[in-house]
Amino acid sequence: MSDKQKNLIIRTITGVLFVAIMVCGFLNPRAMVLLFALITGLTIWEYTGLVNEEAENVQVNRFISTVAGVYFFIAVAAWRTGIVNNFVVMVPYILSIVYLLVSELYVDTKNAINDWAHTMFGQMYIALPFSLINILAFEMAPDGSGIHFDTLLPLSVFIFLWTNDTGAYCSGSLFGKHKLFPRISPAKSWEGSIGGGILVLIVAGIIGYLANKGAATHTLGLLQWLGLGLVVVVFGTWGDLVESLVKRTLGVKDSGNILPGHGGMLDRFDSSLMAIPAAVIYLYTIQLF
Repeated sequence: MSDKQKNLIIRTITGVLFVAIMVCGFLNPRAMVLLFALITGLTIWEYTGLVNEEAENVQVNRFISTVAGVYFFIAVAAWRTGIVNNFVVMVPYILSIVYLLVSELYVDTKNAINDWAHTMFGQMYIALPFSLINILAFEMAPDGSGIHFDTLLPLSVFIFLWTNDTGAYCSGSLFGKHKLFPRISPAKSWEGSIGGGILVLIVAGIIGYLANKGAATHTLGLLQWLGLGLVVVVFGTWGDLVESLVKRTLGVKDSGNILPGHGGMLDRFDSSLMAIPAAVIYLYTIQLF
Protein backbone atom coordinates (compact mmCIF):
# COMPACT_ATOMS: atom_id res chain seq x y z
CA MET A 1 0.00 0.00 0.00
CA SER A 2 1.39 3.39 -1.00
CA ASP A 3 1.81 6.33 1.38
CA LYS A 4 -0.92 8.20 -0.49
CA GLN A 5 -3.38 5.36 0.06
CA LYS A 6 -2.44 5.14 3.74
CA ASN A 7 -2.95 8.87 4.17
CA LEU A 8 -6.35 8.63 2.48
CA ILE A 9 -7.41 5.82 4.82
CA ILE A 10 -6.20 7.72 7.89
CA ARG A 11 -7.89 10.91 6.72
CA THR A 12 -11.16 9.04 6.07
CA ILE A 13 -11.17 7.31 9.46
CA THR A 14 -10.39 10.57 11.24
CA GLY A 15 -13.10 12.39 9.30
CA VAL A 16 -15.76 9.77 10.09
CA LEU A 17 -14.88 9.75 13.79
CA PHE A 18 -14.84 13.53 13.89
CA VAL A 19 -18.31 13.83 12.34
CA ALA A 20 -19.68 11.09 14.62
CA ILE A 21 -18.36 12.82 17.75
CA MET A 22 -19.70 16.20 16.63
CA VAL A 23 -23.17 14.85 15.81
CA CYS A 24 -23.39 12.92 19.08
CA GLY A 25 -22.30 16.02 20.97
CA PHE A 26 -25.23 18.00 19.61
CA LEU A 27 -27.75 15.40 20.74
CA ASN A 28 -27.44 16.37 24.41
CA PRO A 29 -27.07 19.90 25.84
CA ARG A 30 -24.53 18.93 28.51
CA ALA A 31 -22.51 16.95 25.99
CA MET A 32 -22.50 19.91 23.62
CA VAL A 33 -21.25 22.31 26.28
CA LEU A 34 -18.53 19.90 27.41
CA LEU A 35 -17.50 19.13 23.82
CA PHE A 36 -17.13 22.75 22.79
CA ALA A 37 -15.45 23.73 26.05
CA LEU A 38 -12.85 21.09 25.19
CA ILE A 39 -12.65 22.27 21.57
CA THR A 40 -12.18 25.86 22.75
CA GLY A 41 -9.38 24.88 25.11
CA LEU A 42 -7.56 22.70 22.57
CA THR A 43 -7.82 25.35 19.85
CA ILE A 44 -6.53 28.20 22.02
CA TRP A 45 -3.73 25.98 23.33
CA GLU A 46 -2.77 25.13 19.76
CA TYR A 47 -2.94 28.77 18.64
CA THR A 48 -0.87 30.12 21.53
CA GLY A 49 1.77 27.44 20.99
CA LEU A 50 1.85 28.23 17.29
CA VAL A 51 2.42 31.96 17.73
CA ASN A 52 4.98 31.39 20.47
CA GLU A 53 7.00 29.15 18.15
CA GLU A 54 6.53 30.86 14.81
CA ALA A 55 5.84 34.57 15.41
CA GLU A 56 8.81 36.83 16.00
CA ASN A 57 9.23 38.35 19.47
CA VAL A 58 6.01 36.85 20.85
CA GLN A 59 5.58 35.02 24.14
CA VAL A 60 1.93 34.46 25.02
CA ASN A 61 0.92 32.93 28.36
CA ARG A 62 -0.57 29.68 27.03
CA PHE A 63 -2.02 28.40 30.29
CA ILE A 64 -3.83 31.56 31.41
CA SER A 65 -5.00 32.33 27.87
CA THR A 66 -6.46 28.84 27.51
CA VAL A 67 -8.12 28.86 30.93
CA ALA A 68 -9.57 32.31 30.24
CA GLY A 69 -11.00 31.24 26.89
CA VAL A 70 -12.57 28.08 28.30
CA TYR A 71 -14.01 30.00 31.21
CA PHE A 72 -15.52 32.56 28.86
CA PHE A 73 -17.23 29.76 26.92
CA ILE A 74 -18.59 28.18 30.11
CA ALA A 75 -19.75 31.56 31.43
CA VAL A 76 -21.74 32.24 28.26
CA ALA A 77 -23.20 28.73 28.44
CA ALA A 78 -24.20 29.24 32.07
CA TRP A 79 -25.87 32.56 31.25
CA ARG A 80 -27.63 31.22 28.17
CA THR A 81 -28.96 28.13 29.95
CA GLY A 82 -30.29 30.18 32.84
CA ILE A 83 -27.93 28.74 35.45
CA VAL A 84 -26.81 32.27 36.28
CA ASN A 85 -28.47 35.56 35.43
CA ASN A 86 -25.94 37.90 36.99
CA PHE A 87 -23.03 39.67 35.34
CA VAL A 88 -20.82 38.51 38.21
CA VAL A 89 -20.18 35.33 36.21
CA MET A 90 -17.97 37.39 33.90
CA VAL A 91 -15.81 38.86 36.66
CA PRO A 92 -13.23 36.01 36.70
CA TYR A 93 -12.81 36.38 32.93
CA ILE A 94 -12.29 40.14 33.25
CA LEU A 95 -9.73 39.55 35.99
CA SER A 96 -7.86 37.07 33.79
CA ILE A 97 -7.69 39.61 30.95
CA VAL A 98 -6.42 42.27 33.37
CA TYR A 99 -3.80 39.80 34.59
CA LEU A 100 -2.68 39.06 31.03
CA LEU A 101 -2.21 42.78 30.45
CA VAL A 102 -0.53 43.67 33.73
CA SER A 103 1.73 40.61 33.79
CA GLU A 104 3.71 42.01 30.85
CA LEU A 105 5.12 44.58 33.27
CA TYR A 106 6.86 41.86 35.24
CA VAL A 107 8.36 39.68 32.53
CA ASP A 108 11.39 40.22 30.35
CA THR A 109 9.63 40.63 27.02
CA LYS A 110 11.03 42.04 23.80
CA ASN A 111 7.75 43.43 22.52
CA ALA A 112 4.85 43.70 24.95
CA ILE A 113 2.46 44.99 22.30
CA ASN A 114 3.06 41.88 20.20
CA ASP A 115 2.28 39.71 23.23
CA TRP A 116 -0.89 41.65 24.03
CA ALA A 117 -2.05 41.67 20.42
CA HIS A 118 -1.62 37.92 19.94
CA THR A 119 -3.20 37.19 23.33
CA MET A 120 -6.30 39.28 22.67
CA PHE A 121 -6.56 38.02 19.10
CA GLY A 122 -6.80 34.48 20.45
CA GLN A 123 -9.69 35.47 22.70
CA MET A 124 -11.56 37.34 19.97
CA TYR A 125 -10.79 34.91 17.15
CA ILE A 126 -11.39 31.64 19.03
CA ALA A 127 -13.06 31.97 22.43
CA LEU A 128 -15.74 34.47 21.38
CA PRO A 129 -16.94 32.65 18.22
CA PHE A 130 -17.08 29.26 19.94
CA SER A 131 -19.00 30.73 22.88
CA LEU A 132 -21.68 31.95 20.47
CA ILE A 133 -22.64 28.34 19.69
CA ASN A 134 -24.56 28.62 22.98
CA ILE A 135 -26.69 31.40 21.46
CA LEU A 136 -27.66 29.09 18.63
CA ALA A 137 -28.31 26.09 20.87
CA PHE A 138 -30.23 27.58 23.81
CA GLU A 139 -33.32 29.78 23.67
CA MET A 140 -36.21 30.57 25.97
CA ALA A 141 -39.19 28.39 25.08
CA PRO A 142 -42.01 30.30 23.28
CA ASP A 143 -44.39 29.67 26.18
CA GLY A 144 -41.83 30.94 28.69
CA SER A 145 -41.69 27.55 30.42
CA GLY A 146 -37.90 27.34 30.38
CA ILE A 147 -34.80 27.04 28.24
CA HIS A 148 -35.22 25.12 25.00
CA PHE A 149 -32.27 23.22 23.53
CA ASP A 150 -32.26 23.34 19.73
CA THR A 151 -30.22 20.44 18.38
CA LEU A 152 -30.86 21.18 14.73
CA LEU A 153 -29.82 24.84 14.52
CA PRO A 154 -26.19 24.63 15.72
CA LEU A 155 -25.73 21.23 14.07
CA SER A 156 -27.00 22.59 10.76
CA VAL A 157 -24.22 25.20 10.72
CA PHE A 158 -21.66 22.40 10.70
CA ILE A 159 -23.70 20.35 8.24
CA PHE A 160 -23.64 23.34 5.88
CA LEU A 161 -19.88 23.78 6.38
CA TRP A 162 -19.17 20.10 5.69
CA THR A 163 -21.48 20.17 2.68
CA ASN A 164 -19.78 23.30 1.37
CA ASP A 165 -16.34 21.73 1.72
CA THR A 166 -17.47 18.60 -0.11
CA GLY A 167 -19.25 20.48 -2.88
CA ALA A 168 -16.40 22.95 -3.33
CA TYR A 169 -13.82 20.16 -3.53
CA CYS A 170 -15.80 18.15 -6.09
CA SER A 171 -16.85 21.04 -8.32
CA GLY A 172 -13.46 22.70 -7.99
CA SER A 173 -11.68 19.51 -9.03
CA LEU A 174 -13.95 19.10 -12.05
CA PHE A 175 -14.48 22.66 -13.22
CA GLY A 176 -12.09 24.91 -11.29
CA LYS A 177 -10.33 27.42 -13.56
CA HIS A 178 -10.72 30.86 -11.98
CA LYS A 179 -8.86 31.41 -8.72
CA LEU A 180 -10.96 32.73 -5.85
CA PHE A 181 -8.18 34.27 -3.76
CA PRO A 182 -4.78 33.34 -5.24
CA ARG A 183 -2.79 35.54 -2.85
CA ILE A 184 -4.06 33.62 0.19
CA SER A 185 -5.27 30.22 -1.03
CA PRO A 186 -4.23 29.33 -4.59
CA ALA A 187 -6.17 26.04 -4.56
CA LYS A 188 -9.61 27.62 -4.15
CA SER A 189 -11.62 28.50 -7.25
CA TRP A 190 -14.80 30.43 -7.98
CA GLU A 191 -16.27 27.32 -9.59
CA GLY A 192 -15.63 25.34 -6.43
CA SER A 193 -17.16 27.99 -4.19
CA ILE A 194 -20.24 28.29 -6.38
CA GLY A 195 -20.65 24.52 -6.54
CA GLY A 196 -20.34 24.24 -2.77
CA GLY A 197 -22.85 27.03 -2.29
CA ILE A 198 -25.41 25.42 -4.59
CA LEU A 199 -25.09 22.11 -2.75
CA VAL A 200 -25.55 23.85 0.61
CA LEU A 201 -28.72 25.58 -0.62
CA ILE A 202 -30.09 22.20 -1.68
CA VAL A 203 -29.31 20.71 1.74
CA ALA A 204 -30.72 23.80 3.50
CA GLY A 205 -33.90 23.45 1.48
CA ILE A 206 -34.23 19.80 2.50
CA ILE A 207 -33.62 20.61 6.18
CA GLY A 208 -36.07 23.51 6.04
CA TYR A 209 -38.73 21.34 4.44
CA LEU A 210 -38.33 18.46 6.91
CA ALA A 211 -38.10 20.78 9.93
CA ASN A 212 -41.46 22.34 9.07
CA LYS A 213 -43.24 19.25 7.78
CA GLY A 214 -44.82 17.98 11.01
CA ALA A 215 -47.02 19.59 13.61
CA ALA A 216 -44.09 20.90 15.66
CA THR A 217 -42.51 23.28 13.14
CA HIS A 218 -39.12 24.91 13.58
CA THR A 219 -38.82 28.60 14.35
CA LEU A 220 -37.12 29.10 10.98
CA GLY A 221 -39.17 28.87 7.81
CA LEU A 222 -37.93 27.42 4.55
CA LEU A 223 -36.68 30.73 3.14
CA GLN A 224 -34.94 31.53 6.40
CA TRP A 225 -33.15 28.17 6.29
CA LEU A 226 -31.99 28.99 2.77
CA GLY A 227 -30.75 32.36 4.01
CA LEU A 228 -28.87 30.69 6.85
CA GLY A 229 -27.24 28.30 4.39
CA LEU A 230 -26.08 31.19 2.22
CA VAL A 231 -24.70 33.09 5.22
CA VAL A 232 -22.75 30.03 6.38
CA VAL A 233 -21.31 29.50 2.89
CA VAL A 234 -20.07 33.08 2.53
CA PHE A 235 -18.67 33.53 6.02
CA GLY A 236 -17.40 29.96 6.23
CA THR A 237 -15.34 30.61 3.10
CA TRP A 238 -14.01 33.83 4.63
CA GLY A 239 -13.19 31.91 7.81
CA ASP A 240 -11.16 29.43 5.80
CA LEU A 241 -9.31 32.26 4.08
CA VAL A 242 -8.65 34.08 7.37
CA GLU A 243 -7.01 30.98 8.83
CA SER A 244 -5.02 30.53 5.62
CA LEU A 245 -3.78 34.10 6.04
CA VAL A 246 -2.81 33.38 9.65
CA LYS A 247 -0.81 30.31 8.59
CA ARG A 248 0.74 32.10 5.65
CA THR A 249 1.79 34.96 7.94
CA LEU A 250 3.35 32.51 10.38
CA GLY A 251 4.92 30.45 7.57
CA VAL A 252 3.30 27.09 8.45
CA LYS A 253 1.35 24.59 6.37
CA ASP A 254 -0.85 23.16 9.14
CA SER A 255 -1.83 24.68 12.46
CA GLY A 256 -1.09 21.38 14.22
CA ASN A 257 -1.22 17.61 13.95
CA ILE A 258 -3.77 16.58 16.58
CA LEU A 259 -6.15 15.27 13.90
CA PRO A 260 -4.32 12.72 11.69
CA GLY A 261 -4.78 13.61 8.05
CA HIS A 262 -6.62 16.83 8.87
CA GLY A 263 -3.99 18.94 10.60
CA GLY A 264 -4.81 20.86 13.75
CA MET A 265 -7.86 22.24 15.52
CA LEU A 266 -7.70 25.54 13.67
CA ASP A 267 -7.51 23.67 10.36
CA ARG A 268 -10.66 21.76 11.26
CA PHE A 269 -12.70 24.61 12.75
CA ASP A 270 -11.46 27.61 10.75
CA SER A 271 -14.69 28.04 8.78
CA SER A 272 -16.88 27.83 11.87
CA LEU A 273 -15.00 30.68 13.59
CA MET A 274 -16.60 33.08 11.12
CA ALA A 275 -19.77 31.13 10.32
CA ILE A 276 -21.04 30.85 13.91
CA PRO A 277 -20.95 34.62 14.67
CA ALA A 278 -22.45 35.33 11.24
CA ALA A 279 -25.28 32.85 11.90
CA VAL A 280 -26.03 34.54 15.24
CA ILE A 281 -26.13 37.99 13.62
CA TYR A 282 -28.35 36.64 10.83
CA LEU A 283 -30.83 35.10 13.26
CA TYR A 284 -31.10 38.26 15.34
CA THR A 285 -31.46 40.33 12.18
CA ILE A 286 -34.40 38.33 10.81
CA GLN A 287 -36.11 38.68 14.20
CA LEU A 288 -36.17 42.43 13.68
CA PHE A 289 -38.16 42.21 10.45
